[in-house]
Amino acid sequence: MQLACLDLEGVLVPEIWIEFAKRTSIPELSRTTRDEPDYDRLMQGRLAILKKHGLGLPDIQKVIAEMGPLPGAREFLDWLRERFQVVILSDTFYEFAMPLMKQLGYPALLCHKLEVDGSGVVRNYVLRQPDAKRESVKAFKSLHFKTIAAGDSYNDTAMLAEAHAGILYRPPQNVIDEFPQYPVTRNYDEFAAAFLDAGRRI
Repeated sequence: MQLACLDLEGVLVPEIWIEFAKRTSIPELSRTTRDEPDYDRLMQGRLAILKKHGLGLPDIQKVIAEMGPLPGAREFLDWLRERFQVVILSDTFYEFAMPLMKQLGYPALLCHKLEVDGSGVVRNYVLRQPDAKRESVKAFKSLHFKTIAAGDSYNDTAMLAEAHAGILYRPPQNVIDEFPQYPVTRNYDEFAAAFLDAGRRI
């Protein structure tokens, strides 16, 4: 059985932190894993900015409530699920993602959690495990799944390397330049074709 492991933000839904940065006019919050390969440095910076501006989880969830999947994402995901087992591996948080999962038909999602106090202040984040995307793919392989991993950012490249096949979806040029071994797709038609091609090869 073949298993498709997808990143979430930038692949199926918009980048949550970028949307939040736009709504709050705080450009520093627009940095994502497309820009910063060190996830802890990125998250600690985000938490410090939230504290500085007095923003908490309810403020972020209000923005998320007004978001939806990328155009064509639900249709692509439905197409993919007819042909592969599908799991979403994301470095987002369940507190962010669940309203968007509803709009995608509740696909399986493995991500992280936030530590939030009673007033809604985000105190910290809790990783499911270090290097969770790669470790998840490694575990699926131990269950004898043939794995195809796809994403757009630095934090996806470890799972692409661990999988039997990897695909980049609308990555920034810096990721393309540093990881030329992966096919680059720019829309869902190309993405679907890349999955079919990978499925034939592995």
